[in-house]
Amino acid sequence: MDNQHLSFAKSQFTVTTDPACFQLEVIHDYLSQSSWAPGIDAETARISIQNSLCFALLDGTRQIGFARLVTDYATFGYLCDVYVLNDYQKSGLGRWLIECCHAHPLMSRLRRIMLVTDSAPWLYQKLGYNPLNRKDFVWQINRPDIYRNAGQK
Repeated sequence: MDNQHLSFAKSQFTVTTDPACFQLEVIHDYLSQSSWAPGIDAETARISIQNSLCFALLDGTRQIGFARLVTDYATFGYLCDVYVLNDYQKSGLGRWLIECCHAHPLMSRLRRIMLVTDSAPWLYQKLGYNPLNRKDFVWQINRPDIYRNAGQK
């Protein structure tokens, strides 16, 4: 693992991998209300960020977007938790955020980069992602309500 942090700038916007710039409360707030991690608790969000290669999208010092790459830092990466706040959508910042993720030196060495999403397929396709529609190729255990049901044991 490389502890060097990267930053990319575009007018008043920055994408950075520096954890000191991550606004954990903002990220948690968004994720806990998202369609893919509803109800996620702050500690689980913090641990997931701590154990991944993350990218914060900032407008000045305000965090307005995020992306997380779960990776072994050698062969595989899973891009997830990608978002840009609604007020900043349709401005090209989502595409730029993903381009910055792809510009990280680690990305060029990974054999497989996965993404699971039901939104913005046109964006990901433009950036080199292809749908996996092969029968019996990708398998999953999916528990979409795991955070909502955590207290109901």
